[in-house]
Amino acid sequence: MSGPAPGVMEPPQQFALSNPPTDGVSQVVWANAASGPASELLLASSWDRSLRLYDAAHNLCRLQVDLPGAVLDCCFDSSDTTAFAVGIDRAVTSVDLATANTRVLGSHAHTSRCVLWHSGTGVLFSGGWDGKLISWDPRTPKQLATATPVEGEKILTMGVSGNRLIVGTSKRHVLIYDVRAGLSSSPEQRRESSLMNQTRCIRGFPDHTGYALSSIEGRVAIEYFNPDPQVQKNKYAFKCHRKTENGKQVLYPVNCLAFHPRYGTFATGGCDGLVNVWDGANKKRISVYPAYATSIAALAFSAAGDKLAVAASYTFEEGEKDHPPDAIFVRHVQPQEVLPKQRAAQVAGPAR
Repeated sequence: MSGPAPGVMEPPQQFALSNPPTDGVSQVVWANAASGPASELLLASSWDRSLRLYDAAHNLCRLQVDLPGAVLDCCFDSSDTTAFAVGIDRAVTSVDLATANTRVLGSHAHTSRCVLWHSGTGVLFSGGWDGKLISWDPRTPKQLATATPVEGEKILTMGVSGNRLIVGTSKRHVLIYDVRAGLSSSPEQRRESSLMNQTRCIRGFPDHTGYALSSIEGRVAIEYFNPDPQVQKNKYAFKCHRKTENGKQVLYPVNCLAFHPRYGTFATGGCDGLVNVWDGANKKRISVYPAYATSIAALAFSAAGDKLAVAASYTFEEGEKDHPPDAIFVRHVQPQEVLPKQRAAQVAGPAR
């Protein structure tokens, strides 16, 4: 039996980051590096108008940049040296993470809600409540192209999967773009969500074959890009983040999704304060973590898949009320928590 050397303590299974945001956490994003010092960097955006850069290895906040309005989303560039942020001030802002210098690339006509970096093309995408989807050249404050996925609908969430950009709107439409063709071309596909209520989050599969979509009614849909009817037969939706109280079923919004980069399993976070990990291929729940004190607002696996950032932050689904302070936890992920069911059984070996 192996274990830690005498006198050496094992790391805690999870810890809370110091200097957390003082208002709702809107997003957490790990750096792209899978190893080395950069792999420990975590961005967090917040309604307190801040963009924070954490060093998870040393549990310290390396950088805090305050912007004019609440920050609703953020991302790294490919080199992990620049961050991008969007929010209530409508701007799309670039932040140099070495100097904290900021530069506004441009803006939306209304709240800028989502931002994504596409490493394959070196293009930044933003989506806003003005219904506009914009691509940017971050080297210059210049819009490359602008599209309106569905007239009169807000853009609520975006995901990327290979060369596809997946856009979710306020009236349950899903638009799929081939980023190599740019936004000047029509979407590759136009769909309507298979879930009956408003979309909360979209994330692409690591193998680039499809995406997962969550909604406010405690459900997740698994979708595939290939329109072939035989492939489409594999799509499905399932219930999660629900419980029965006093004989009635309570449905909790599924605020966030995060795919494990190696195994393709995924985590969901809900307003019930729970994080579940699912094996989508085998339609099984792998694990559920002990409940957090409040809603799960954002989730992100690190590039190596060995850490999960969990933002426990009230999302005002029940309106104004007293709630626990906002916190960001870093969980050290164990293989049995995220391995697909068959793989987990193989790793464990035969029962004795």
